[in-house]
Amino acid sequence: MRSDENRPPAEWGRHGAAYAIHYLRVVAVVDVLGAVWVSFGDDIRRHDTADLFTPYLVTPGYASGAFVIFLAVTLRRRKRAAWILNLALSGFLAAVFVAAMAFAPEYRSHPQNWISLALTALFGCALLAGRREFYAKGDRSNPRRALLVAAGGLLVTSLLAALLVTVADEAPARSSTLVDRWAYGLLRAVSMAPARDEFPGISTPAWADALINMASTSVFVAVLWAAFRSVRATDPITAADEERLRELLARHGHADSLGYFALRRDKSVVFSPTGKAAVTYRVVGGVSLASADPLGDPEAWPGAIERWLTEAREHGWTPAVMGASELGGMVYARHGLDALELGDEAIVEVADFALEGRAMRGVRQAYHRVGRAGYTVRIRRHADIPAEEMARMVRLADDWRDGDTERGFSMALGRLGDPADGDCLLLECVDSAEQLRALLSFVPWGEKGLSLDLMRRDRESDNGLIEFMVLDLIQRADEARITRLSLNFAMFRSVFERGARLGAGPVLRLWRSLLAFFSRWWQIESLYRANAKYRPIWEPRYLLFEKSTDVARIGLAAARAEGFLTAPGLPKWLNRGQLERARGDR
Repeated sequence: MRSDENRPPAEWGRHGAAYAIHYLRVVAVVDVLGAVWVSFGDDIRRHDTADLFTPYLVTPGYASGAFVIFLAVTLRRRKRAAWILNLALSGFLAAVFVAAMAFAPEYRSHPQNWISLALTALFGCALLAGRREFYAKGDRSNPRRALLVAAGGLLVTSLLAALLVTVADEAPARSSTLVDRWAYGLLRAVSMAPARDEFPGISTPAWADALINMASTSVFVAVLWAAFRSVRATDPITAADEERLRELLARHGHADSLGYFALRRDKSVVFSPTGKAAVTYRVVGGVSLASADPLGDPEAWPGAIERWLTEAREHGWTPAVMGASELGGMVYARHGLDALELGDEAIVEVADFALEGRAMRGVRQAYHRVGRAGYTVRIRRHADIPAEEMARMVRLADDWRDGDTERGFSMALGRLGDPADGDCLLLECVDSAEQLRALLSFVPWGEKGLSLDLMRRDRESDNGLIEFMVLDLIQRADEARITRLSLNFAMFRSVFERGARLGAGPVLRLWRSLLAFFSRWWQIESLYRANAKYRPIWEPRYLLFEKSTDVARIGLAAARAEGFLTAPGLPKWLNRGQLERARGDR
């Protein structure tokens, strides 16, 4: 058995980093508990007065607890800036403790002070031992941004506080000047402590002081966010990158139906050392969100994945993968990621599809009904459509879009009519008057496959047009030179299927009911049923993540990337996805 003395420095570093993070978590619990449990908090405060002092950051209160939680989270994300701040604060505090105990005998007489000094010093030593574990870089502009936020926030908060004091001042004489009220607001915003002794001419009610404290707390949180913010993103895909990706697709594009969506221009890319594989991703809310499998030779996937993970860790991003296949999920899992089944992709093998039979009776009748109404479908490659005609279709697609936000990320290209996408296939459904009523666009899936990208329908047209177009494409597969189709992704398909079976357990039925409830706003169950009518092959797709505690954060990032949520507090035109689309196609 190996002794402690023989442990390698890397292992000591991991233990030191773990100790520092756990220390902050315990202190956060103590601080919050001291705020909730008043008598417990008062006991701690009594041990932090006169000749006594407490360990690093042990200060009961909601604000102090939130601050410690923030430091624990940023340390857990391996932020170098958090390591520097904690080392500086704990080192300074330990130096103060040592000086006090060296020059003032009364401090040395209390065992509590020795324990506080030992815990604080041990925390600092743990940070030093684990210094190599905190490697995540922040944005270089963070210090300047934090100073600007602090200066601007304090100025605005102090001016608003001065206005509030002017309105709410209860002093009988009201002898304070505007400068006094502004100085009172500034001091309270900085210290959050009563300042009545310094300003005898001001007497504010408790609710006014509470509002000032809340405003100053908001400024403090904004400063922390600005100081520890991760790099928002790396450079998006360049024209040269796109050319290399298209070469990989030409050689290996048949392997993954979602491969072509790697060409979205709001993504970034990392290539393997050999250049034979690549991972494309987008950074959303501090999550490095890759989609589908890596592109290229599966033998070179590990090299691309390693580079992607290394870049994510260097910037403090949370790595995650949406929509990986079973093969891709297994390769990602070998690099330390856990898998969670998201749902299934509907694959139609044209040779095995038939409209005949009792099971397809409803689909067959709907198909013939739309055909009898005079609708027809035209199939063309994008390269065969004149530019003026394509521009008109793009305008109609925008008009028919449901909502202002373009949705889709893992299974959407995010553009229509780009000259570089000439191999994409467009289906146009026209009525008996030759008026365009619906559009479907498919991206290539190798040489003989198509993957559904975009669906648009005139809201005033008849129902069933989308199904009619898909069925018509299957019937004319030889004309389109295809053998397989990838349709929509059905999230949690197995829950709906198994939950409807006889004998389904109560937990499964409850989960199915919850998903059905949320389907009122998000097309969860409807997408499953719309795909199931084609009797497809269901191919599972997976979410890959590093830590289970990050799943909620990854879910929010995925919802933002897919267009279901926008950045909180920002107008739509400032949302990152909207900015990328506003740049236009190159």
